[in-house]
Amino acid sequence: MERVEKDQIEYSIATSPATPWHRRLAFAVIVVSLVAFGAVVPFATIPLARLDSFIPTVLAIVFVTDLVTAVLLFGQFSTTGSRALLVLASGYLFSSLIAIPFALTFPGAFAPTGLLGAGSQSAAWLNVSFRFGFSAATVGYALLTSGKHTSPRPAILWSVAIVIIVVCALTSAVTAGHDLMPRLLGGTAILPLGHYVNGLIALTNVLALMLLWSRGKSVLDLWLMVAVCALIMETGLVALGFVSGRFSIGFYATRLIPLVVSKVVLIVLLSETLILNERLASGFILQRRERENRLMSVDAATAAIAHELRQPLTAIATRGTAGLNWLKQTPPELKRASDCLVSMVDATHRANEIIAAIRGLFKDTSAQRAMIQMNDICSEVLNLVQDDLRVGAITATAEYQENIPQIPADHIQVQQVILNLVKNAIEAMRSGSTGNRRLRLVTGFDGKSSVSVYIQDSGGGIAPQYRDRIFDPFFTTKPLGTGLGLFICRVIAGEHGGELRLSKTDSHGTSFELILPIGSASDNRTAVRPAPSNV
Repeated sequence: MERVEKDQIEYSIATSPATPWHRRLAFAVIVVSLVAFGAVVPFATIPLARLDSFIPTVLAIVFVTDLVTAVLLFGQFSTTGSRALLVLASGYLFSSLIAIPFALTFPGAFAPTGLLGAGSQSAAWLNVSFRFGFSAATVGYALLTSGKHTSPRPAILWSVAIVIIVVCALTSAVTAGHDLMPRLLGGTAILPLGHYVNGLIALTNVLALMLLWSRGKSVLDLWLMVAVCALIMETGLVALGFVSGRFSIGFYATRLIPLVVSKVVLIVLLSETLILNERLASGFILQRRERENRLMSVDAATAAIAHELRQPLTAIATRGTAGLNWLKQTPPELKRASDCLVSMVDATHRANEIIAAIRGLFKDTSAQRAMIQMNDICSEVLNLVQDDLRVGAITATAEYQENIPQIPADHIQVQQVILNLVKNAIEAMRSGSTGNRRLRLVTGFDGKSSVSVYIQDSGGGIAPQYRDRIFDPFFTTKPLGTGLGLFICRVIAGEHGGELRLSKTDSHGTSFELILPIGSASDNRTAVRPAPSNV
């Protein structure tokens, strides 16, 4: 399974790189905005009917969408700890909250001269604060290229509190002290100071755009540049005198076009956040699966070692008991006792080899392989199970095809596969009549690319409901079985580029077929040969 590292998962729109699709879409939005503003310029000074509900409607939309954006960015900050995101989120929160007193103080929206004790310049200065506050926050975001905050929750609480205090202070300043504020408007017409202030905001946005361009090319950076471009066009038209007063075509257009652009930006950022959250969730799921698979591999390796070591340990115990019995004879049978000791030493070495082979298998590394002869492996296996055959009253026959080519394989692993199959065959015949217990080993060569071994018993067969599950890990029909024997055998066969399959099973017995390639495993992953008719 592919390993998933935490640092490979892009979980923030501030760090996720913008794709060519994002760039094309952003460029299209900027072009459409530029065309829209350009179309407005020749008609910007034409007055239209006064629509007092226009500003409250627009600002209500601004309040909701900018508040959603602020919450989104605060959430990203709580994940990444980036101070830049904290500043930008605070800017969007300021933009959202300042829209409330701006709407309340706008003349004609809720009262002829506005609420909150507003004067003729209160709404105009709140509009300036509204525009400049967001531009300043964008500059701050672009300048803070690094820096992490270790306590996100207190930082968010302090930021929200500071923004609320600033909004309240500005509102109080432009309402209670409206007579002291410089004049931006003369009636509904924009005075020179109003054009200069909008020019200053436009230059601030140009600075923000340059900083964002040099900062990087993340998804958030790209779409902030789109929003800033719209604000540059809006404030630039006012600064250059194309918008000379309220309730003209330019007045309505310079509020509607940036509003539409900002909502497109919000929709894109929300969709990107959902996509990144989905990726993050998928990454965590993969990590959890990987941990579970590691634990399962540990369990499987432990169970496999226990399963495979039973055979040499049983041989050691059997030979040791026999050796003691020979030594107790009068006179002692030293030659036979010596043979038992030799067999015990061989079984011990074989147990070590089994452990090494299984460790190599679960480490998913290719074992040291050499050219082996399948006939010799089968002969070794029959010698290892002589005691089991004698105790079980089983007649074993071997049919070795001559001139079988050698194959590149791990001697111990292939021997273990055949030994497991033979042991299973012996266990399957224990419940049958003693006169009808036959074990048959047949080797063959297809004349082209693979050699094969067939292990056939005369047991009662495998029940139909179990035939599709016998190679599944941890599935067993034996009371004391681990359910790993056939699974490991099939894994070993696959690692060698071969195959292990159930050829036949019925009430007269079962046949398994092991096929291994005569070439390299990588060149023979699908080598399969049908079983001969005599098995």
